[in-house]
Amino acid sequence: MRTVHSLKELRTILRSYRQQGKTIGLVPTMGNLHEGHVSLVRKAAEAADIVVTSIFVNPMQFGANEDLDTYPRTLADDQDKLAAAGNTLVFAPSADEIYPEGLARQTKVVVPEVSEGHCGASRPGHFEGVATVVTMLFNMVQPDLAVFGEKDFQQLAVIRKLTRDLMIPVEIIGAPTVREEDGLAKSSRNGYLNEEERAIAPVVYQTLTSVAAQLEQGRSDFDDLAREANDTLAKAGLRPDYFNIVNSQTLKPASEADRELTLLVAAFLGTTRLIDNLSVTR
Repeated sequence: MRTVHSLKELRTILRSYRQQGKTIGLVPTMGNLHEGHVSLVRKAAEAADIVVTSIFVNPMQFGANEDLDTYPRTLADDQDKLAAAGNTLVFAPSADEIYPEGLARQTKVVVPEVSEGHCGASRPGHFEGVATVVTMLFNMVQPDLAVFGEKDFQQLAVIRKLTRDLMIPVEIIGAPTVREEDGLAKSSRNGYLNEEERAIAPVVYQTLTSVAAQLEQGRSDFDDLAREANDTLAKAGLRPDYFNIVNSQTLKPASEADRELTLLVAAFLGTTRLIDNLSVTR
């Protein structure tokens, strides 16, 4: 496995693979990898000859007072995990490599509708940063396919739409959320939780499964269900950001006629923001 830090190096190596007729898969990450990320790499390796994993803590997707400066940078450990997972090439650029003229002068990609609400409302500009850097990575790597985790459900919807709308010839593959034994979705930010918070954190998934079960049993009072879920989270010691029941395709509030629903949740535990989701067919 090789690691490169410049676009020039990346393109030189990938040109050689393409000349050999190899297919290329991309797994965009911000590093500090866990088993969830590793599962994405394995899934990409099943579908493509060559797997490129990018490791880039993207400043454009962090808002004011978020954890850009403290976000863990663990390249050496990440490289070990990627090598064991069958990754071929690591692209670990600096911010200057990606944004040579700075963020203020950078062209940005805006994805309407699916970027709105949920995390888009709580983190203004976040999905603009995600959409921009993913579009740039698609142009830099020019992969045949790219794999993203379903834990970031809204992000996946944003990426699917931008790929479709901009007619980018990349197959987008969603991979199931990887969880701890107690149901907590694996996340790089779980490392911020102290022991007491970590014991509380599984309530997020427990609340999702409880609401999903009630929906499957026929409840359709979505607003009441969401309020009850927020109350459950608050009583457990979390600070709910949102609990939304949406149409799985549009991410708009669910209606009585919808059969494919997704529950979207974000809540703070101490200073750590946890997100998760669960899809339901009625």
